[in-house]
Amino acid sequence: MTLSFCIDIGVMSGAILYIKDDLKISDVQVEILVGILNLYCLIGAYVAGRTSDWIGRRYTIVVAASIFFVGALLMGFATNYTFLMVGRFVTGIGVGFALLIAPVYTAEVSPASARGFLNSFPEVFINAGLLLGYVSNYAFSKLRADLGWRVMLGAGAILSVFLAVGVLAMPESPRWLIMQGRLGEAKTVLDKTSDTKEEARGRLSDIKAAAGIPEDCTDDIVQVQKQTHGEGVWRELILHPTPAVRHVLICAIGIHFFQQAIGLESVVLYSPRIFEKAGITSSDHKLLATMAVGFSKTTFILVATFLLDKIGRRPLLLISSGGMVVILATLGLSLTVIGHSDKKQTWAVGLCITMVLSSVAVFSIGMGPITWVYSTEIFPLRLRAQGASLGVAVNRVMSGVISMSFISLYKAITIGGAFFLYAGVALVAFFFFFTFLPETRGKTLEEMEGLFGKLVGWREEAKKMKRKRNEASGDGIGNDQIQLGKI
Repeated sequence: MTLSFCIDIGVMSGAILYIKDDLKISDVQVEILVGILNLYCLIGAYVAGRTSDWIGRRYTIVVAASIFFVGALLMGFATNYTFLMVGRFVTGIGVGFALLIAPVYTAEVSPASARGFLNSFPEVFINAGLLLGYVSNYAFSKLRADLGWRVMLGAGAILSVFLAVGVLAMPESPRWLIMQGRLGEAKTVLDKTSDTKEEARGRLSDIKAAAGIPEDCTDDIVQVQKQTHGEGVWRELILHPTPAVRHVLICAIGIHFFQQAIGLESVVLYSPRIFEKAGITSSDHKLLATMAVGFSKTTFILVATFLLDKIGRRPLLLISSGGMVVILATLGLSLTVIGHSDKKQTWAVGLCITMVLSSVAVFSIGMGPITWVYSTEIFPLRLRAQGASLGVAVNRVMSGVISMSFISLYKAITIGGAFFLYAGVALVAFFFFFTFLPETRGKTLEEMEGLFGKLVGWREEAKKMKRKRNEASGDGIGNDQIQLGKI
């Protein structure tokens, strides 16, 4: 589902070049068209949280694909700006569904040993979708101008059909099944998705405890107190959170906020304009350079999938955010030099292109995938769907703000100044991650709540948990899955 969403984003970055000329729209209308989808996502994310607790995670993905299918067709057949905005609205609802449910589903199905690897796959498909979008832009750019952008935007409908059919072959989330009292089905899914039978039994026991089901209950169907519409969840999340839930909420909202606030969305959506400011004037050359952005992003997200469960979330986040500070500042410097020079500065153009490619690469090994992995795995089961929807809401609001303000921002403070500003935000992000975010690698979802509760004192709690694990295993050697106290 995320693949369809990001094909749309990748396509829009190039299609907007032709939409602007064909529909004769202004720069402000361009900003709104590109960024408004992120605000429409809020509706989808809110509804998806409740829907996924009602009909299940799997069928919610089918709903998301169906909505996206309709939205893509509306955009493909748009005859004017208003019609196009209607298509963006419908597509945005589908995207909101997808961005919430894909990481929640993956986190709940995955065993702890591979959760980081598997839950980074939505981000892999995001990057693959961007790359496919960039490639299709170049391929369809040879069509008649008024036809090419419509084909670009409408083609996503085809993929959503295959996704909707394919998801029906996937198992339902075992955690959702247990919350519905369907223990027999949940046990079958856990047996298939765990590394060993012992792990499957342990996961079943932990989830039963979280759902309030007695340990000795072995019936296939049991009666549970269902909260399929989220009754009481918002009160526990917002109005009267425990210290642990408050810490979780700050971490989830913070990581989503900073993922977008550093401005990477501007690079992805407006890369043709950035390359134009760097001196690349040919449309073909701009689209080819944008394809290079997609290749860089896709390559490094694949690297990240293999590092998440080996190195951990926290080290990669710090490396990524620290690297973004340097890269964004250097990009701002190169664009400032180009903007203030009467002659073409080849070295500055080369540096600008290098920094654009580096920014998406460094983002993709840390802040890109880990945001979705981390924010879905830290919420307790009873709060996961609604808590994740809050994270998605913050993410999409910030994405909309960044994408709808970039052109106006760089006109006000220069394009170099815009990236200096983003570099400053990335610096704040680095210190936020260093201070507040515990390492979660190797912990089961049911154990996660014990890591949180002390905003700046979590390290001591993590060390205690590590010692208890070592004592339980009968040796003094730390398990490589719970190196929680290290940066």
